[in-house]
Amino acid sequence: MRGAKIAVAGGGMVAGYAAKRMVELGLKPGELAILSADTSVPYERPPLSKGFLAGKDTVESIRINPDDFYREHGIEVRLGTAITGLDSEHRRLRLNSGEEFAFEKLILATGANARHLDLPGAKLANVLYLRSLADSARIRDCAARAKQAAVIGGGFIGMEVAAILGQKGLAVTIILNEDRIWKRFFTPRMSQFFEDYYTARGIRFIKSATVAELRGDSAVNSVALADGSSVTCQMVVAGVGARPANEIFSGSGIELGDGVIVNEYLETSQLGIFAAGDIANYPDLVFKKRRRVEHWDNAVSQAQHCAETILAKRAPFRHVPYFFSDVFDLSYEFWGDPADAEETVHRGDLHSSSFSVWWLRTSAAVAAFAMNRPGEERDAAQSWIESGRHVSAARLGEASRPIAEAAG
Repeated sequence: MRGAKIAVAGGGMVAGYAAKRMVELGLKPGELAILSADTSVPYERPPLSKGFLAGKDTVESIRINPDDFYREHGIEVRLGTAITGLDSEHRRLRLNSGEEFAFEKLILATGANARHLDLPGAKLANVLYLRSLADSARIRDCAARAKQAAVIGGGFIGMEVAAILGQKGLAVTIILNEDRIWKRFFTPRMSQFFEDYYTARGIRFIKSATVAELRGDSAVNSVALADGSSVTCQMVVAGVGARPANEIFSGSGIELGDGVIVNEYLETSQLGIFAAGDIANYPDLVFKKRRRVEHWDNAVSQAQHCAETILAKRAPFRHVPYFFSDVFDLSYEFWGDPADAEETVHRGDLHSSSFSVWWLRTSAAVAAFAMNRPGEERDAAQSWIESGRHVSAARLGEASRPIAEAAG
């Protein structure tokens, strides 16, 4: 039976960054194996809805480590190898080939799968989702032949894909089931800014809508809405969320819930088996609640943490949730968790493309958004949230006042 001292189940960003950090920590040749269902060595995910989708990035340019990195450091990478099960007692992974793969330490990093539409016509050609390099390539190829596109969903994937398709010259319609874009995160004023920005660049919005069915012969040609209207299109991209790919670990002795349940060290209920990235349901030590995060920064940070726990030191994972996005010529960042905020402060001019937004609870910063803002605002965002620093909402809202003066 083949095996390795350390195995990573999954070949996404966690695998790439864990391998990189382990090499830095003195990993020896032959100690690490990556078992990946993908057909490519680990690559960055953000470009899939940005530079690669736009045609600016190549497959080679988005790889986390070059192809020869793994060979040079004696890391086995088995592509096209899906995990079908886990025997945690005997320390073995079951593979789609029928083989078993032995390990001493294991990082579960199978990620998440896109939620698919469950309605008539959902199986038509050119109904697309975005999770992998192959998905992004399919959307890019389809966009080259289409004139009109419908994007279902107004989260960050929907917003990014719609922006790229609009820049490619397609007539794009974003269909939302809510009354404004990204209601979960954005304040009403933020939603209005982005809706105006997109509309000025030719993107159309249909809000508070329910998709009834997708129509077409073999390929989609329209989206039918519950109110009887329809949207003509030659392609549909659905960004309606994702589910953690944890069903393969059922019956393994690993505690499951919304993802794989881990402790503050990112270790599962089985000693020596860790989980990281989209699949990890971890105790957030900053916000004192459990969460599962599907963003680049979380995958990178948890991959590095697992590598350090296995090869160097054991310490709790403490991290402020963070993500970034690029749409059209805008770039913005978001820190923290606004879910339980009691007050929101807007700083700067929301009619321009330079402003920040701050969410407060009992006068402490719990979340922040920044777009084209001075570095001191970006620095304050993470440090204030992590420390629970109290701030003055009135002083924070005065954009002419240095942000340091808002701290209590």
